[in-house]
Amino acid sequence: QVQLVESGGGSVQAGGSLRLSCAAFGYAYSTYCMGWFRQAPGKEREGVAGFDSYGRYGRTNYADSVKGRFTISHDNAKNTLYLQMTSLKPEDTAMYYCAADPRHCGGTWYSSVWYNYWGQGTQVTVSS
Repeated sequence: QVQLVESGGGSVQAGGSLRLSCAAFGYAYSTYCMGWFRQAPGKEREGVAGFDSYGRYGRTNYADSVKGRFTISHDNAKNTLYLQMTSLKPEDTAMYYCAADPRHCGGTWYSSVWYNYWGQGTQVTVSS
């Protein structure tokens, strides 16, 4: 049974940093796509960053709103996905979710319907 467990959320002031982690249990695929999504109250869930295992080092993708501020990475040995968030803004406030699927996602990394497995979410709150 696949289980994704997020951690690392919290409350920070604008300009601060946080690192989210997503530990994957029972998930051991050589081909995969993993992503971070977020959902603010009253808004749709949106893709923030994606990591595709394609190629030697994998491929990363980012939403325009976070490019240059967020970095997604994956540690194969720990089977853990990370999201390093810097220069945080109040508009980054949301529940952040980790998602995974045992297929290459390519250009669909941002689509929540692509992913079969989801974590429970971790709250990020950025105050001005």
